[in-house]
Amino acid sequence: MRQREAGTETATGYDDSGGRLWRLARQLPAALFALGIVLELATPRDVAISAPFAAAPLAAAAVLSLWGTVLTSVLASSATILFAFFHDTGSTVEAEARSVTNLTVSALAVGVNYVLRRSGSRLASARGVAEAVQLAVLPAPPSHVGDLAVATRYRAAQAETRVGGDFYAAEETPYGVRLLLGDVRGKGLDSVAAVVLLVGVFREAAEQEETLSDVAARLDRALRREGRRQPGTAGLEGFSTAVLVEISAPSGSTAGGGPARGEGSVLRLVNRGHPAPLLLHRGNASPLEPTVPALPLGMSDLGSWPEHIDEVPFPRGAQLLLYTDGLSEARDSDGDFYDPVERLSNSYFAHPEELLETVLIDVAAHTGGRSVDDLALLAVAHDSSTP
Repeated sequence: MRQREAGTETATGYDDSGGRLWRLARQLPAALFALGIVLELATPRDVAISAPFAAAPLAAAAVLSLWGTVLTSVLASSATILFAFFHDTGSTVEAEARSVTNLTVSALAVGVNYVLRRSGSRLASARGVAEAVQLAVLPAPPSHVGDLAVATRYRAAQAETRVGGDFYAAEETPYGVRLLLGDVRGKGLDSVAAVVLLVGVFREAAEQEETLSDVAARLDRALRREGRRQPGTAGLEGFSTAVLVEISAPSGSTAGGGPARGEGSVLRLVNRGHPAPLLLHRGNASPLEPTVPALPLGMSDLGSWPEHIDEVPFPRGAQLLLYTDGLSEARDSDGDFYDPVERLSNSYFAHPEELLETVLIDVAAHTGGRSVDDLALLAVAHDSSTP
């Protein structure tokens, strides 16, 4: 694998600098409290310093627990009162005003922290439920399908819900291993119905239909049929881009049509308006563009023609990467798109898992961790342990 300047980036694709900043932020209340004490002792007794003591509880409300905020508020209020009446030489009225002000700020800080923690708990609960829904709707394929090693990753643009419109599936069938990856129009919970429909129909059609063209036709009919049944509903989106892949032995090389266990296999692809998959082999990243462009699934009412199936070799040592436009349309701060062909050229990966982890880290570095669209990745390769 080509070495990258990943620094301390994590496996999720985000730099660990955010964790360091959070740890530093949690030390801010104590630092403000200590600063207040130092300034009080270092300045003349007729100069009252109360701002750091007032700021400490507010900082604690944002970064500490409820009890941490209460403790910080008690210490800051106590320090303000002690310095006001036993150290500073100002008037009693000023001392009382500073003390009341700090007590008020401390009480507000505790209230703010309580509200934030309750909101955070509810959000965490919602995230947990949404994540369970996502796993039920889009379970990860097994790590091995046939003689192929498989890896998948999913990142929803709406981080609060973790549910998006991208989807993938992998099935071992009598015709070879068949893969599906696509992107439903729309985002969030509104796209879940279409994802459920397409993944379910694919799993059935992949086992039953002899060709990828027939599988794509089943998906198209199902999406249009459900759209007619539920006109005007937000739960079922009107169309979906998708790429279907079949990985099987070259004609006549193995019995049963399963993936080859010798030198390699054959990739058959049907692309319905989706970004072209990448074939990674010997340091080259080659986009498998469709020979004949086709409309997305669910749009055949606008026109129909014979489905074209592209066929290319899939040698051992190669990897196939399928992705949604959340990757190819990821932008950096200057508005430049992420180019997977350029970024993955001259790279070598021992396993699909390594490929996807590298892609996530790289795209996060490119965008600065921002996410504006769902991102689904599926990578496959011949299992090196298979003879």
